[in-house]
Amino acid sequence: MPTAADEVRWDPESSFTPDPRLEKLDAVVHLAGAGIADRRWTASRREVLLRSRVDGTRFLVEALQQLEHPPAAFVQASAIGWYGDRGDEILTEQSPRGQGFLSGLAYAWERAGEPIEQTGTRRVALRMGMVLSASGGALARMKPLFRLGLGGRLGNGRQWVSWIAMPDLIDIIIRSCSDETLRGPVNAVSPNPVTNREFTAAMARHCHRPAVLPAPAWALTMGLGGMAGELLLSSQRCLPAILTASEHRFTHKTIENGLFILSS
Repeated sequence: MPTAADEVRWDPESSFTPDPRLEKLDAVVHLAGAGIADRRWTASRREVLLRSRVDGTRFLVEALQQLEHPPAAFVQASAIGWYGDRGDEILTEQSPRGQGFLSGLAYAWERAGEPIEQTGTRRVALRMGMVLSASGGALARMKPLFRLGLGGRLGNGRQWVSWIAMPDLIDIIIRSCSDETLRGPVNAVSPNPVTNREFTAAMARHCHRPAVLPAPAWALTMGLGGMAGELLLSSQRCLPAILTASEHRFTHKTIENGLFILSS
């Protein structure tokens, strides 16, 4: 519930009438969506993942379209799952969509935000890589295992991991709100993706522990089903082509530098 006079309650599971306080906003940042790795991907869980993103975005966009003065910018979350499993292929914003559940999910998610452009609002879809944060996400779950010496590569370790440190992601979100040259899909990833083998080695060095317990692909698939193939074993070698062209400055360019946030 709102706790201040300038806060507006919004339920992403239902449509709503826009509050007058939403008039003339500089930007709306929409990041809501059920946790992609919180639970095993049963049929019902896949539906939750889809509806929480697509319906929530659609309801918000419909409300903003009713405003007399809609926001100047609409920044929505998306993910590099858009590209599917692509091996060693270098992927930019111009690369075609891939296959699989996550690709279809990202496609539907972005499409749900497109109608806001009819109001003249500039829309940016941030295709985020694995976010490195000390306070949550995949990294926070991995850290205890690596500190116990139980970390290891996933599968053959050759799959590419496109990542972004949380401080850099925040910078990109803020820039997307005001930089009128940014519109449409933008890869929110570090300019230096790494293989899972390289990521594992960097984590081991950071934790001062060996990483000698690989997780075979068959075991991951048996335990997690399709979720393992798309989240842990798929390969996405993404580059932030649009941000690079606009001379964006990344604070955490290398995986070693990105992992320093674990110490903060």
